[in-house]
Amino acid sequence: MSVAELAARLVEIESINPALVPGGSGERQIAGFVAAWCEEHGLEVEVVGEERPSVIAWKRGTGGGRSLLLNGHLDTVGVAGMDEPFLPRLDGGRLHGRGSYDMKGAVAAILVAAADAPTLRGDLIVTAVADEELASIGTEAVLERVTADAAIVVEPTELRVAVAHRGFVGFEIETTGVAAHGSRPDLGVDAIAKIGPVLVALEELGERLLAGPRHPLAGAASVHASLIEGGQELSSFPARCVLTGERRTIPGETVSGVEAELRAIAGDAAVRVIASREPLETSVDHPFVELVGRLSGSPEVVGAPFWTDAALLAAAGIPTILYGPAGEGAHAVVEWVDLASLERVREVVLGVAAEWCA
Repeated sequence: MSVAELAARLVEIESINPALVPGGSGERQIAGFVAAWCEEHGLEVEVVGEERPSVIAWKRGTGGGRSLLLNGHLDTVGVAGMDEPFLPRLDGGRLHGRGSYDMKGAVAAILVAAADAPTLRGDLIVTAVADEELASIGTEAVLERVTADAAIVVEPTELRVAVAHRGFVGFEIETTGVAAHGSRPDLGVDAIAKIGPVLVALEELGERLLAGPRHPLAGAASVHASLIEGGQELSSFPARCVLTGERRTIPGETVSGVEAELRAIAGDAAVRVIASREPLETSVDHPFVELVGRLSGSPEVVGAPFWTDAALLAAAGIPTILYGPAGEGAHAVVEWVDLASLERVREVVLGVAAEWCA
């Protein structure tokens, strides 16, 4: 089966992340398909997780060589507004459909590369994981079972080698008021009105961050408000208002530092960190970065604007880079991946494995 054929087959399988979109099927069907495909092509397979499974597949080495981990995710975002999202369509060298670009096409490329690879001294490991689009429970589970001497995460990078990206801190800021009848301002305190100065302060913080220090590859830090919820009904003073927001971090920033920054602008409002992930920064001087750059023909490294599971692999002590296909439409109504770039990903991965694992 070619990379294009396998990518199309993966697109056909609905794998919407159910934690993002209620009713999404999740990864059970697609993980079962990937596990069966890997077994048919001579790879050793383990399925991790029951409700939200991930697949680990090994091309075992003969011993004495370095190992290489290839990572991609199986889940997708929703399909609202899309026309036939699970009908893979070929058009002018492009494969259309939900997940074709983000990132089932690249998963197909690394699966075919692993199946085609000769037996090397080191292990070649493919991890096709669940839940990257939200909480990354798949890669977290995989890291309890495997490690490697280097890793490539095949998120779309337009065939460039990316060694850095931003992290994030999700937060809530809650103001409290006093509930009372709308006709009694002498008794009520408006919690929604109290969030106003916080919103202004967040906007000012965002402007300072964009004008402040920049990472040479990951760019500037940022912050934005995402959701606001408050109030009981029309004729009452609201007793509570909760603002949910996101702070994107650059290498060198910490969660504790961001939390202190938010508390400084929140006044007497409560601040809670609800989720966080560290940025990615792999040394440009690492020999694995040089190897991938040389074999890909992309010696100039870049940063990626989005967060990925690469940061989790790097935090586990695995030198990790991003290298993936070209295309458009991640999370958009029209999504496609360039098929020639998928073939190039397969070729580069094979070449890197041949040198690194030898």
